[in-house]
Formats: sequence, C-alpha cells, structure tokens
Amino acid sequence: MLPTRERYVAGFVDHLPDGAAMSVKQLAKQLPLYGQQAISTALKALSVAGHLRRVRCAVGAGDETRWVFRTFWSRTARDNEWWNTYLATEAATRTAAPVEPPAPTAVPPQRTPPQPTDTEPSPPAREAISAERTQTTALSPAYLALARLGRDDHRLGLSADDCTTLEPLAAQWLDRGVTTDYLTNALTAGLPAQIDSPVGLIRRRLIDKLPPRLPATASTPTDTPAPTRRLLVECTDCGLPGPPEALPDGLCHPCHTTHSAGGRPSPDPTQITAVKAHMANLRDLLKPV
Repeated sequence: MLPTRERYVAGFVDHLPDGAAMSVKQLAKQLPLYGQQAISTALKALSVAGHLRRVRCAVGAGDETRWVFRTFWSRTARDNEWWNTYLATEAATRTAAPVEPPAPTAVPPQRTPPQPTDTEPSPPAREAISAERTQTTALSPAYLALARLGRDDHRLGLSADDCTTLEPLAAQWLDRGVTTDYLTNALTAGLPAQIDSPVGLIRRRLIDKLPPRLPATASTPTDTPAPTRRLLVECTDCGLPGPPEALPDGLCHPCHTTHSAGGRPSPDPTQITAVKAHMANLRDLLKPV
C-alpha cells in the first residue's frame, strides 16, 4: 500500500491524457497540496514501486537529432523484468520506424502510458504502441508544420481547412530536400506587426520563397543498416541516463543505494570537523577587541 501522498500523485497522473506534461514543476503547479520537492520524492517512490519509468529517446537523423523526454506510466505495479522487456520493445519499435524530422522546439517530459491490464501483454503493450504510431503518422509533415505555426506565433494561427489547402504547397518544399525547421523559419522570418490574413500571407510566402530543386545525390546503398533509435532510462531521482538494466527501480546505482539505506548517506566526519573549525574561527573574529 502506497503512502497518502504517493496515492494522491498516482491518482492524478493516472487520469492525465496521453502526452500530458509530466515534469516536476508542471505537476507541482497542478497539485497545490505539495511542492516540487515533495512531488519529486513521490515520483521516485512510484518508480521504485514499479509504476513509472522516465526515458530519453533520440528523434530525427544526422544534424537534426534531438532528445525527447518521456514518462511511461503503468496503473499496475510492474517489476524490473517487465519494464526492461517493455522498454526493449519500445526501442525496437523506434528502430524499425521511419526517421521523422524533429519538432522546431524541445519537447517537455510527457506521459506515455503503456496501457497495462491485469493480464500480462505479450509482447508488452504492443497494441498501445501501434495505436500511438497510427495517430502520429496519420498527418503529413507538411500539414503538421503548418499546424504548428499558430503555436509558435499566434498571428499565424491557421484553421484545419487552411492547413489542408496549403499542405500541397508546403509539401513541395519538403520534396526539394528542406527540413520542417527550414520551412518554419522561412514562413515566420520578418513578419509584419499586424497580419490580417494568415492564410493569405503563408500562401504568398510558400509560392514566392519556394527553394530551388537541388540535383539528386548518390543514393544510399540498400544494405546500409538502419540508424539505431536510442532509448535511455533516466534516473527518477537525479536524472542520470543509462540502459534499462542498469537502473533497477528506475534509479541509478548511487540513488538506489541511498534509497535502500533509508536516507541520505552520513556526511564525512572530516567535513564536519572542518565546518566546526571554520565556525569557531568566525566567532573569534566577531569578538570585540
């Protein structure tokens, strides 16, 4: 049975929608009963109990690679073997998936639940992974780049119909080898102070600033291995990354040792002596002459 604070935090996290922000600061804003330190301690306890794991995964390719932080949540407490198997399946899925360009901005830690049930999945949570990928790949990169413009600058907010109308023009840019970051920068650079028609401005820029088509480069050999999509578990306490098997209970070795000992390690006796000597020296200096 979890303590009251951990049950309170677990109940809130369990009802968050997929993809919700899961940083300690964000949770502390939404849970007024506890501060950031208490939330951090509760998340560590939930990690040790087998309810969550934090991971870092690389997205993109080459110079476009960035790290995305995610939190996997399980309503049912799972042991380390189950989590290692699930995360290995997740890493293998990302290796087989096509490389997609990263978003223009860093992605905050997000909750991605494996949707466990009382019956052990085999392989773990494969249905949830497939559903998540289907939702992500349903929209083209060109459409997503246009849809995100309003998130970056409210003056460029486009409706769903606007994005669908402009999607073919934006796709021409991506077909010529530019990235979504390049496309976004070209559409948002040097904007006027007031924009009366965002769709008209974006259409004009998509047509007028269309980049030239570069000659095709040498094709990649068919036997070139697919890029490895790395996935590292992050220590729930200190944030140190590592492979899943190296972080039992979601904690690195020093944090796991500290937690098993029931608290912080005792300070070095030599440090205590040095501090006492320093304080005595300060008191001597403050005495009146």
